[in-house]
This record gives sequence, structure tokens and C-alpha cells, in this order.
Amino acid sequence: MSRRAREEATVETDRIAGQAHPRETLQLVGQEEALARASLAIRGGRPPQAWLIGGPPGVGKATFAYRLARYLLRHGASDGGPEDLGVPANDSVVPLVKAGTHPGLLVLKRGLHPDTGQLMTVLPVDEIRRLANFFGLTSGAGGWRIALIDTADDMNEQAANALLKILEEPPASAMLLLLAHTPAKLASTLRSRCQKLNLRPLTDVELAAELTRRLPELSVADRARLVLLSGGSLGVALRLSSEDGLKLAAEAECLIERASVPDFAATFALADRVARIDRGMESFGAYLVQMLAARILDRARDGGTHLDRWVELRNRLTDSFLRSSALHLEPRQTILSATRALSSAVQRGAL
Repeated sequence: MSRRAREEATVETDRIAGQAHPRETLQLVGQEEALARASLAIRGGRPPQAWLIGGPPGVGKATFAYRLARYLLRHGASDGGPEDLGVPANDSVVPLVKAGTHPGLLVLKRGLHPDTGQLMTVLPVDEIRRLANFFGLTSGAGGWRIALIDTADDMNEQAANALLKILEEPPASAMLLLLAHTPAKLASTLRSRCQKLNLRPLTDVELAAELTRRLPELSVADRARLVLLSGGSLGVALRLSSEDGLKLAAEAECLIERASVPDFAATFALADRVARIDRGMESFGAYLVQMLAARILDRARDGGTHLDRWVELRNRLTDSFLRSSALHLEPRQTILSATRALSSAVQRGAL
């Protein structure tokens, strides 16, 4: 497949309507501790062969990775740039990274299946094998080659094994940036060959300030609601604000609130509404899981019991909605199953 064909087959699942893509974003919100660690290693001339950048979805992992990539492509592993690893907007590296055309940067992520045209459920081994050719090329501008895997969670077993072989014999002046929502799920042999950088959820103050900057048209009440619902994730907050996000979040909240006496007629109507919204299933599932996570946190702070049942329920719903979204299943059965699971949790005293 040609480079152009590959680019056209790439689906930007991390692009939020009305917002800049992470590769276009020069400002990093929060994450000072992780940035300081990365800066010390890079500007000190001794960065690792690979960084495993972990953290919940939407906290800035991709924005962070592109920031490191731009610095290395401009200054290499040196102290030639600022401590915050920023690169000026007028630097020649910036538009190339923004356009995805910098010869020293390779981004690997799930694309469309060539036969079905649907988004692939895994990052296949063929994509990881592209690294061998990429790292074998002459170094790009700045003398470095950077490969970004978004996300490592998506790799199948074959892909993970192929990546492990590359890490066993790392090329010079090259770096792998692996993004992972749940780094602990990766093989220990893979994790042991990477230096870990964990990005934290934003504080309410940080998130509120960034939402005020990005979404000045929203009311103060709506921005406060976004802070409450997003769990410190700027990405989640921005998705909530776009399209029907706030409405879907309210629907998810209602589903939890009426779990003790489920209204199945309302559940069917909800499923029909979700089906009519672009990526509605994925969004609704994310909001439902996020609200459960917030309740787990509140219950833990209050010294509540049955937290293991809460976590089990959240994990089950996460897997269910991810599978349904990936396989493009009809929403009614998934949402109905979620309603029954919530009702069962209430009956067992978990909620």
C-alpha cells in the first residue's frame, strides 16, 4: 500500500470536532512532573530507547508525545532547546508534523480494514513491521527518527512480539513512543524495555481554566458540569461538549439513577437515539463508565463497601461497549444488557 493510501485509510479517532488534533497542539496542559522527567533525559543527552506513556484517555498522552517528537526532530538529544521541550510555532518542524509528512516521524495506529472498510479492532503485526524499514532509513531532519504507536493497547499478540524484537536491538538516534491507556495490560517483557511516564488526570482547577479558554461560548454551569463528568480528562470534556455529548451524558446519568427500577421502554428509546448519533455508542459507553468511576471514587472517599463489585461492573461495561463499538453492533442489546447489569448491581447492594 502506498503512503498516500495508508494516510487515507487512517481514521483519526482522537480528533474532536472543532478542536485541534494532538499533532497540531503546541500547548500542553498540566503534566509538569512527566515533562520535567522527559526534559531531564532528553536535554541531558541520555534518553531511553522507548518511553511508555500511560494515563487515562484524554489526559494528553498524544499531545505530550508529539511535543517530545518535535523537540527531538529539531534539537536531538541535546540542551539546544528550552526546558519545557517546546518548539516555536514558526519552526519548520511544526507544519511538517502537523501535516504528517515529516520524514523523521512515523505514526502507527489502527486504520480501515482493506476488505470491509470498517475500523480495525487491533493494530496488526504488518503495521509494526513497518518500523524495521523506517528505522533502517537515513535519519530525518535533526538526525532522529521517532515512531509513535497510538495506542499500544491496540496491538495483537503478533504485533507485540514484533515490537519486542525491535526493542531488543534498538537503532541509534531513534525513539519509540508508546501510548497506553492501561500499561499494566502490556506484556512485562515489553514494559521492562521501556521507561515509564505516567500522565495524571488534570485537577478541577486546571481543567476549568482550559475549558474557559477553549469553550468560552459555553455557560459557566455547562463548563462546571463538564469538569464534574470528565474525571480530569480534557479529551472527555471536549467530546462531551461537542455534538450531543452533554445530552448523552445526561442520558447515562439517568440510566444509573433509575437502576433500582429500570424503565425498559425508556431504555429502548435511548438506544434508538444513540444509534442516530455519529459514534454515539462509543460516546455513551464512555460517559456511562466515567460516571461509574466517579461514583467509585466518591464511595471510596466515604469509606463505602463493595468497591470490588463496583470495579467489576465498570470493567464489564467498558469491555461490552468497546466490543460493540469495534464490531458495529446494534446499540439496543448492549444498552439493554448494561441496564440489566446496573439493576443487578443495585439488588446486590453494589450501588
